Amino acid sequence: MYQILIRLLSFLLVITQAIFKSKDNLVLENLVLRQQLSAYYTKKKKPRLANIDRLFWVALKQVWTKWRNHLVIVKPETVIDWQRKRFRKHWTKISSQNERPGRKRIKSEIRDLIYRMAEENRWGAPRIYSELLMLGFNDISEKTVSRYLRTFRSEHPDKKKQQSWMTFLKNHRDVISAMDFFVVPTIGFKILYVFFIIDHKRRVIRHFNVTNHPSARWVIQQLRDAFPFDQVPRYLIMDRDKIFSSRVKGFLEHQLGIKPKVTSYKSPWQNGVAERFVLSARTDLLNHVIVFDEDHLRRLMKEYVDYYNGDRCHLSVERNSPLGREIQERPSESCTVKSISKLGGLQHRYEWKKAA
Repeated sequence: MYQILIRLLSFLLVITQAIFKSKDNLVLENLVLRQQLSAYYTKKKKPRLANIDRLFWVALKQVWTKWRNHLVIVKPETVIDWQRKRFRKHWTKISSQNERPGRKRIKSEIRDLIYRMAEENRWGAPRIYSELLMLGFNDISEKTVSRYLRTFRSEHPDKKKQQSWMTFLKNHRDVISAMDFFVVPTIGFKILYVFFIIDHKRRVIRHFNVTNHPSARWVIQQLRDAFPFDQVPRYLIMDRDKIFSSRVKGFLEHQLGIKPKVTSYKSPWQNGVAERFVLSARTDLLNHVIVFDEDHLRRLMKEYVDYYNGDRCHLSVERNSPLGREIQERPSESCTVKSISKLGGLQHRYEWKKAA
C-alpha cells in the first residue's frame, strides 16, 4: 500500500510538471521516453506491472480514443482482459457477502435417510419422498429427493443395478444347489477329479463321483443321477469351468428345468458353500491319507460323505448334522460317553452308552 501511494504521488508530480512545460520540451521529452521504451521492448523482458498501472490504462481507455496507438509494453487485448478480471473480482466480492450463497441445503439427517432408503430398498424418488412425508419431513420436495438420489447413484452405481449376490443366496437357499470339482493327486502323481453337488438348505451332499477324465457328457450323466424329477432345485450354482459348457447349461434348463447361475470371474466366495465343503474334506480326511487310485478315492469319499451328512455338526445348520441328529439325554447316571470311530479314526462321533 505504501509503494502504491508513492507511485501515485510521483505520477501526479509528473503530470503537474508536464502542464507547465513548453510544447517543445514536451515533444522532446515524449521522443526520449518513446526511444527508451522502444529499447526496453526489444529486450523482450516482461515488465512487472502493479494494480495502479492496470487501473491507469483501464481508466485511460475510457476517456482517450487513441490509447491503442501509444501502447508499447502491453497489448490492447491485455488491457481489455484486465477490465474483465476487475469485473469478476467485483461480483465475487458481492457474492461472498452472503453467508450461504446458492440453494439452501437440507438437513444431514434427511440426506442420510434418503441414501439409507435408496441403499436398503432400491426405491425411486417418489417412494422415498412418500416415506419421508410419513415421518413428518414436510420441508423438502420430491425434486430435492430426486437430486440427492442422482448423486447417490452416481457414487454407488453397482448397488442399484440389481440385488446383491449375497441377498440372492439368502433369499433362495431353500431352492439352491451348487456343483463343483476339486482335484486329488494319487501316490503316482496322477490327478483325479472329485465332482459333487451340495444343497444350500441343509448342506447335504446330494451326489458325488470320481473320474480321471471329466467331460461335459460325464457331468450330464452325473446330473441325471443326482436329480430325480421330483427333487429338482430351482437354481444350480457353478463356476466358470470350461467343463460346465453351454451343453451342460442347456441340459439343466431344457431337460431338468433348473436355472444355472454362473459365478463372477475370480469370485469363489459366490460359491462359498461348495468351497467350504472342499476345505472340510481336505481338513478332515484328504490331508491325512495317501490316495492310491480312483477306486480307493471313491471309497474314501463315500465314507466321508456318509460322515459329513450324518455325523458332522455344522454351525450353519444350528450346530447339527445336515441330515439331523437327535439330541441324546443321559439315560442314567451309570452311562458314559463313548466315542465311535469314523474315517479310520481320523474323526469320531460321541454317544451315551451304558457302562459295561
